[in-house]
Amino acid sequence: MTFLIKGETETWEVVIGLEVHAQVISNAKLFSGAPTDFGAEPNSQVSFVDAGMPGMLPVINEVAVEQAVRTGLGLKAQINKRSVFARKNYFYADLPQGYQISQFELPIVGEGTIILDMSDGTSREVGIERLHLEQDAGKSIHDLHPSKSFIDLNRSGVTLMEIVSNPDMRSPDEAGAYLRKLRSIVRYLGTCDGNMDEGSMRCDANVSVRPVGSTELRTRCEVKNVNSVRFVMQAIEHEARRHVDIYESGGDIQQETRLYDPNKGETRQMRSKEFAHDYRYFPDPDLLPLVFDDDYVESIKATLPELPDEKKERFMSDYDLTAYDAGVLVVEKETSAYYEDVAKGRDPKAAANWVITNLFGALNKKGISITDSPVSAANLGKLIDLISDDTISGRIAKDVFEVMVEEGEDPEFIVDERGLKQIRDTGSIEAAIEQVMADNSDKVEEYRGGKDKLLGWFVGQVMKQTGGKANPGMLNELLRKKLSP
Repeated sequence: MTFLIKGETETWEVVIGLEVHAQVISNAKLFSGAPTDFGAEPNSQVSFVDAGMPGMLPVINEVAVEQAVRTGLGLKAQINKRSVFARKNYFYADLPQGYQISQFELPIVGEGTIILDMSDGTSREVGIERLHLEQDAGKSIHDLHPSKSFIDLNRSGVTLMEIVSNPDMRSPDEAGAYLRKLRSIVRYLGTCDGNMDEGSMRCDANVSVRPVGSTELRTRCEVKNVNSVRFVMQAIEHEARRHVDIYESGGDIQQETRLYDPNKGETRQMRSKEFAHDYRYFPDPDLLPLVFDDDYVESIKATLPELPDEKKERFMSDYDLTAYDAGVLVVEKETSAYYEDVAKGRDPKAAANWVITNLFGALNKKGISITDSPVSAANLGKLIDLISDDTISGRIAKDVFEVMVEEGEDPEFIVDERGLKQIRDTGSIEAAIEQVMADNSDKVEEYRGGKDKLLGWFVGQVMKQTGGKANPGMLNELLRKKLSP
């Protein structure tokens, strides 16, 4: 799904690599015991280590290490049993130590793979270059005072996994699919909550362009700290078009860091791009190399859940679902569990249709997730049962579902209370047919004269006469007999 830009002299393709900073789910920071709760009062979750006080030594958080290995295994990546923490040196007010503890030459996780599920039903592979652990910086706040900036160090020292892709993506859609799949994987694993709006997952997009058919990697620009999948896709498209405009006008791209302004839909320069030597990386003298053995890795591997790709394959195999439907249902672990509860002992395709079309539509209107659904899996299953045993028709079922969404009621109760059961009594249906025929004798003659398409009109009229409760199969059969000359 290559994104092509037609210029005056060339047709260009975009080359994209993403760097995702995922905050590790842990009760403490990477090198201190300070808490990590979101939304706490400013500077209320700061230890002496986080504040960069002299003489305070970092101590590695074992849970953070386990979460990084767990994520690496979920990405089908190489786990490096020896890794080294390094100091990345730069000055900024929200970095009290004057350096960030990160990993450089020897990260904890090496090369891996993510499979993208595209909207057209195809899949493609994107390589992971590395995953390394690092501590987050604090936060500078510039809009609380006209002449002062404020510093909140609550995030200082929070554990981040920086997950770096290869430059394998060729369109904003692929970048969006990559972020959605990565977010799905870390949520399944329980290693990051993936909440981009809270800053626990942030994305830097490296963007360059090249003429179609070329294999060179041209100068790239990095768009920093984009906080939604939609904005990442928009930023990439704008940046790619900016590069093409510059090349087409005879200019050159300068490697730099840029910010995306979603209000204007454009990127702007932040600073010239730093290189590794600008940060003067060197091994942190306060931290020994991180070393573990195969048994440690295997013990973590044994606890991995069924991940989205494997679950998708099982849904396609066990439930005979299409790749698209299976892909939609496995994005979130909670959704896949809900679906399986609904499908148990029932037609799995009918269950998928009700979850994807009806339930998702209702939840989107309300702006809530499936964990807050007013319709339980048990009740949705009961609704499907009422259709399959001919207690209600498919059309009545949609009305019942609307009531379930608004009131959270059991569908059997709704059907009984409102008298919605299908009419299966032959006499009642025949009486309704005869009434419609008597009221529309001209239409009867037209039908008998060869206008077969009027059958649908008669079905509609009888359904209206019976409040939509006539059994469709019986109605069609009886109607044909009655209308026969």
